[in-house]
Amino acid sequence: MNAASTPRPLTGMPLVMGTLALSLATFMNVLDTSIANVSLPAIAGNLGASPNQGTWVITSFGVANAISVPLTGWLAQRLGAVRLFTASVLLFVLTSWLCGFAPSLEMLIFFRILQGLVAGPMIPLSQAMLLGSYPPAKSGMALSMWSMTTLVAPVAGPLLGGWITDNYAWPWIFYINVPVGIVAAGVTWSVYRHRETPTRKLPIDSVGLGLLVLWVGSLQIVLDKGKELDWFHSPIILAMSLVALIGFVVFLIWELTEEHPIVDLRLFARRNFAIGAATLSLAWLVYFGNVVLLPLWLQQFQGYTATAAGFALAPVGVLAVLLSPLIGKILPKVDPRWISTTSFLIFTLVLLMRSEFTPQVDQWSIMIPTFIQGAAVACLFTPLLSIVISGLEPGRIASATGLSNFVRITAGAFGTSITTTLWDDRATLHHAHLTEALTNVSAESTDTFTLLGKVGLSAQQAAGQLNRFIDQQAATMAADDIFVASALMFTLLIALVWLASPARARAPIDAGGAH
Repeated sequence: MNAASTPRPLTGMPLVMGTLALSLATFMNVLDTSIANVSLPAIAGNLGASPNQGTWVITSFGVANAISVPLTGWLAQRLGAVRLFTASVLLFVLTSWLCGFAPSLEMLIFFRILQGLVAGPMIPLSQAMLLGSYPPAKSGMALSMWSMTTLVAPVAGPLLGGWITDNYAWPWIFYINVPVGIVAAGVTWSVYRHRETPTRKLPIDSVGLGLLVLWVGSLQIVLDKGKELDWFHSPIILAMSLVALIGFVVFLIWELTEEHPIVDLRLFARRNFAIGAATLSLAWLVYFGNVVLLPLWLQQFQGYTATAAGFALAPVGVLAVLLSPLIGKILPKVDPRWISTTSFLIFTLVLLMRSEFTPQVDQWSIMIPTFIQGAAVACLFTPLLSIVISGLEPGRIASATGLSNFVRITAGAFGTSITTTLWDDRATLHHAHLTEALTNVSAESTDTFTLLGKVGLSAQQAAGQLNRFIDQQAATMAADDIFVASALMFTLLIALVWLASPARARAPIDAGGAH
């Protein structure tokens, strides 16, 4: 196939099979960003680690995935989009299988890094190949179908992960990718192998890529290990912080002067791109941090099983799926800043509702704000992406979406580390205050021990039970603090998004930012 030829749109059964295969691969990829959330306590316990250390299972995948996304365009032109996509899916299957066999947390994190690296090209290529399968007049429908998979997968992840963890074992959350990926890769190759894109040799910005890996990886280590190593009292944290800072500065200088940069940082000179990417990334940082926090709190301190935690998070998908097509239709007629403002206001409401949680909160009170949050998710990605690409020449749109996705995914990984660290710090603070208050009120303390003694507990058992009650209360108060701070962040994002210029979507935009 020569460079000038463009394959005709698919029809009939090949179109149906191609759409299903690409959607299935996308679903599998996005599923792995959330399926481990409710399984973290089980994974950490089984591998002899703390739940906070277990969050590396999520952050390592996110950082590696973000780093590999900018390489997609270069790899596709060197190997061909169909070959690259098929290879990416098969390598994803292999690394998923290795994750399930990991004998230690360190090995699981290593395999999750590999899994994130090979997963990078899957999302952008699946979208590009799907658009090439449909006539231009039906591109909106194609994107809508593609977006559904990226909205449903984060909802199905906690449900499926919880059920598998409770009824089988946590490795099966990775093993299920094996048959799914093999089928997706086989069908994709059979349908698209004759529609391969042209290939050509291009220079690779190896220095820029190395610097990107260096500073992002170093910063993630600082965020993940800081609490455990007592932050800047540790020479390791000091050294890694210095590496991250110097690496970032050198990366900026190199990328702004390189002829073929790995990421086009000049895009940040455009007002709407900078504001849109910053708003989307900060919103994702706060949102994803809370997505990780809620199931951890439910399982560690509220007695929820992984399955029950998954059910508590599931309602977010209802309004997200129902409203997303509507948002896509009204976007060309409405200033996207108003839609984003609506999203941030709903997020603020939801988080303020959660900030009232107590250890006695019932499941319905947890599910109601989660259900409402679905409307916020539906209004989040599409308008901000339209701001990101507004006013750009067609040839720069791919670079813009790739760079904005890199920044967003990286922010999500950082958000997980920041949120769990803050939660732990605030819980320690509240625990100290509660213990001090209980100690100062000696009469109440005596009455409490007397009551616990009457139910057959020894003094030591009574003290342990009382400490568990304090732990639960402190963790809940700490989670409430984070919910309030997150609500404030979303309120501030309203002001940030209005710094962008008015923008109208010129064509259907990918709403699948949820991956």
